[in-house]
Amino acid sequence: MRTTLLAVSALALLGACAPKPAETEPAPPADVAETATPAEIHERLVVLDSHLDTPANLSKPDFDIMADNPSVMGSVQVDVPKMDRGGLDGGFWVIFTPQGPLTDESYDAAFKAATARQDEILKMVADNPDTFELAYTADDVERIAASGKKVVLQSIENSYPLVLNVENLQAFYDKGLRMVGLIHFRDNQFGGSATDFSSPEDTGLTDLGKDLVREANRLGIVVDGSHSSDASVKDMMEISTTPVVLTHTGLKSVYDHPRNIPDEFLQQIAEQGGVIQINAYSAYLEELEDSPERRAALEELQAEFDGVNPFTADDETKARYMERMQAISAEFPPPRSTFEKFMEHMLRALELVGPDHVGVGADWDGGGGVTGMEDVSYLPKITERLLAEGYTEEDLAKIWGGNLLRVMRQAEAAKETAE
Repeated sequence: MRTTLLAVSALALLGACAPKPAETEPAPPADVAETATPAEIHERLVVLDSHLDTPANLSKPDFDIMADNPSVMGSVQVDVPKMDRGGLDGGFWVIFTPQGPLTDESYDAAFKAATARQDEILKMVADNPDTFELAYTADDVERIAASGKKVVLQSIENSYPLVLNVENLQAFYDKGLRMVGLIHFRDNQFGGSATDFSSPEDTGLTDLGKDLVREANRLGIVVDGSHSSDASVKDMMEISTTPVVLTHTGLKSVYDHPRNIPDEFLQQIAEQGGVIQINAYSAYLEELEDSPERRAALEELQAEFDGVNPFTADDETKARYMERMQAISAEFPPPRSTFEKFMEHMLRALELVGPDHVGVGADWDGGGGVTGMEDVSYLPKITERLLAEGYTEEDLAKIWGGNLLRVMRQAEAAKETAE
């Protein structure tokens, strides 16, 4: 959304100088009135993404958030020039910490890592005050977007760094955190993950996880169920006094993957006011087959780290594994899904629950991006496609940001009521 003060002033001047009513020409029929183009509609919307993993790049010496960095699928897709080209006003910038062992030493390291990541987000804003501004409320979001600055909301993906004390959420809240995702790839102290196959599918929230949902409600923080098992999300819905958001998720009816949700479950989430933000992570959109060369390299990597879980290994082992994995992906890129498949997930969600409960959370810089939508500069394609499908500008206003802001306001109101 952009302010148009000059246009308003010009209109006022024209009005003051307009001829008398008797001299004016009749207005053209409504059916021949000029209509806005998809690009113009996109430009005047508040366009938010619910899951920007871009903070992971902020400490890299070769990355500059203000520069037009060379795009790298899945890892370098958001910077200010690309946001400008794509009309992205901002969104939730993610404090992500990989899941590690449930030990005192690892907890301490995770808390320090998450704190450092949040400080990097705050530094990005402080270093570029004319470009970015922190948002703490839904009203802040609308004001900042109208000013032309980029909106910086903060979320946490994987609450593992909160250790065994939900009151640690307060420290992150005090510095601007407004959304909390409890779980990631593996079960943690708060509950079951959608992708931890070492535990039963019906593993829900632990007592500590239930307390974390209550603490989020008390603080006015939105609850994110992405990556959590269906059982964990159902527990969140039962406990939370405000709707649950799935910030980067897809539909099982389009592709049956553990990270996606069944149609009937999405409908239950929507009935409670929740929202699904469709992701663009290729492996969750459709079944893809690695090239023979990539498969051979991955098998060699597996043999090299036989018996080692890179997610729970020591830092040195984890670093070596990730370095090898990145080298393999650079030489033999993983297969990618397409913009059409991304839209298939989105259109299915819209068919099921309508524009009041669907948005976009593409997982930029965290593995997201598809052929035909490689970085955030391509976001206007979504608007163009949805308009072609018959959705209105009012629908798009909800999809691109209105639904997230509604849930934020509900969380803010619940906090005020609790106080």
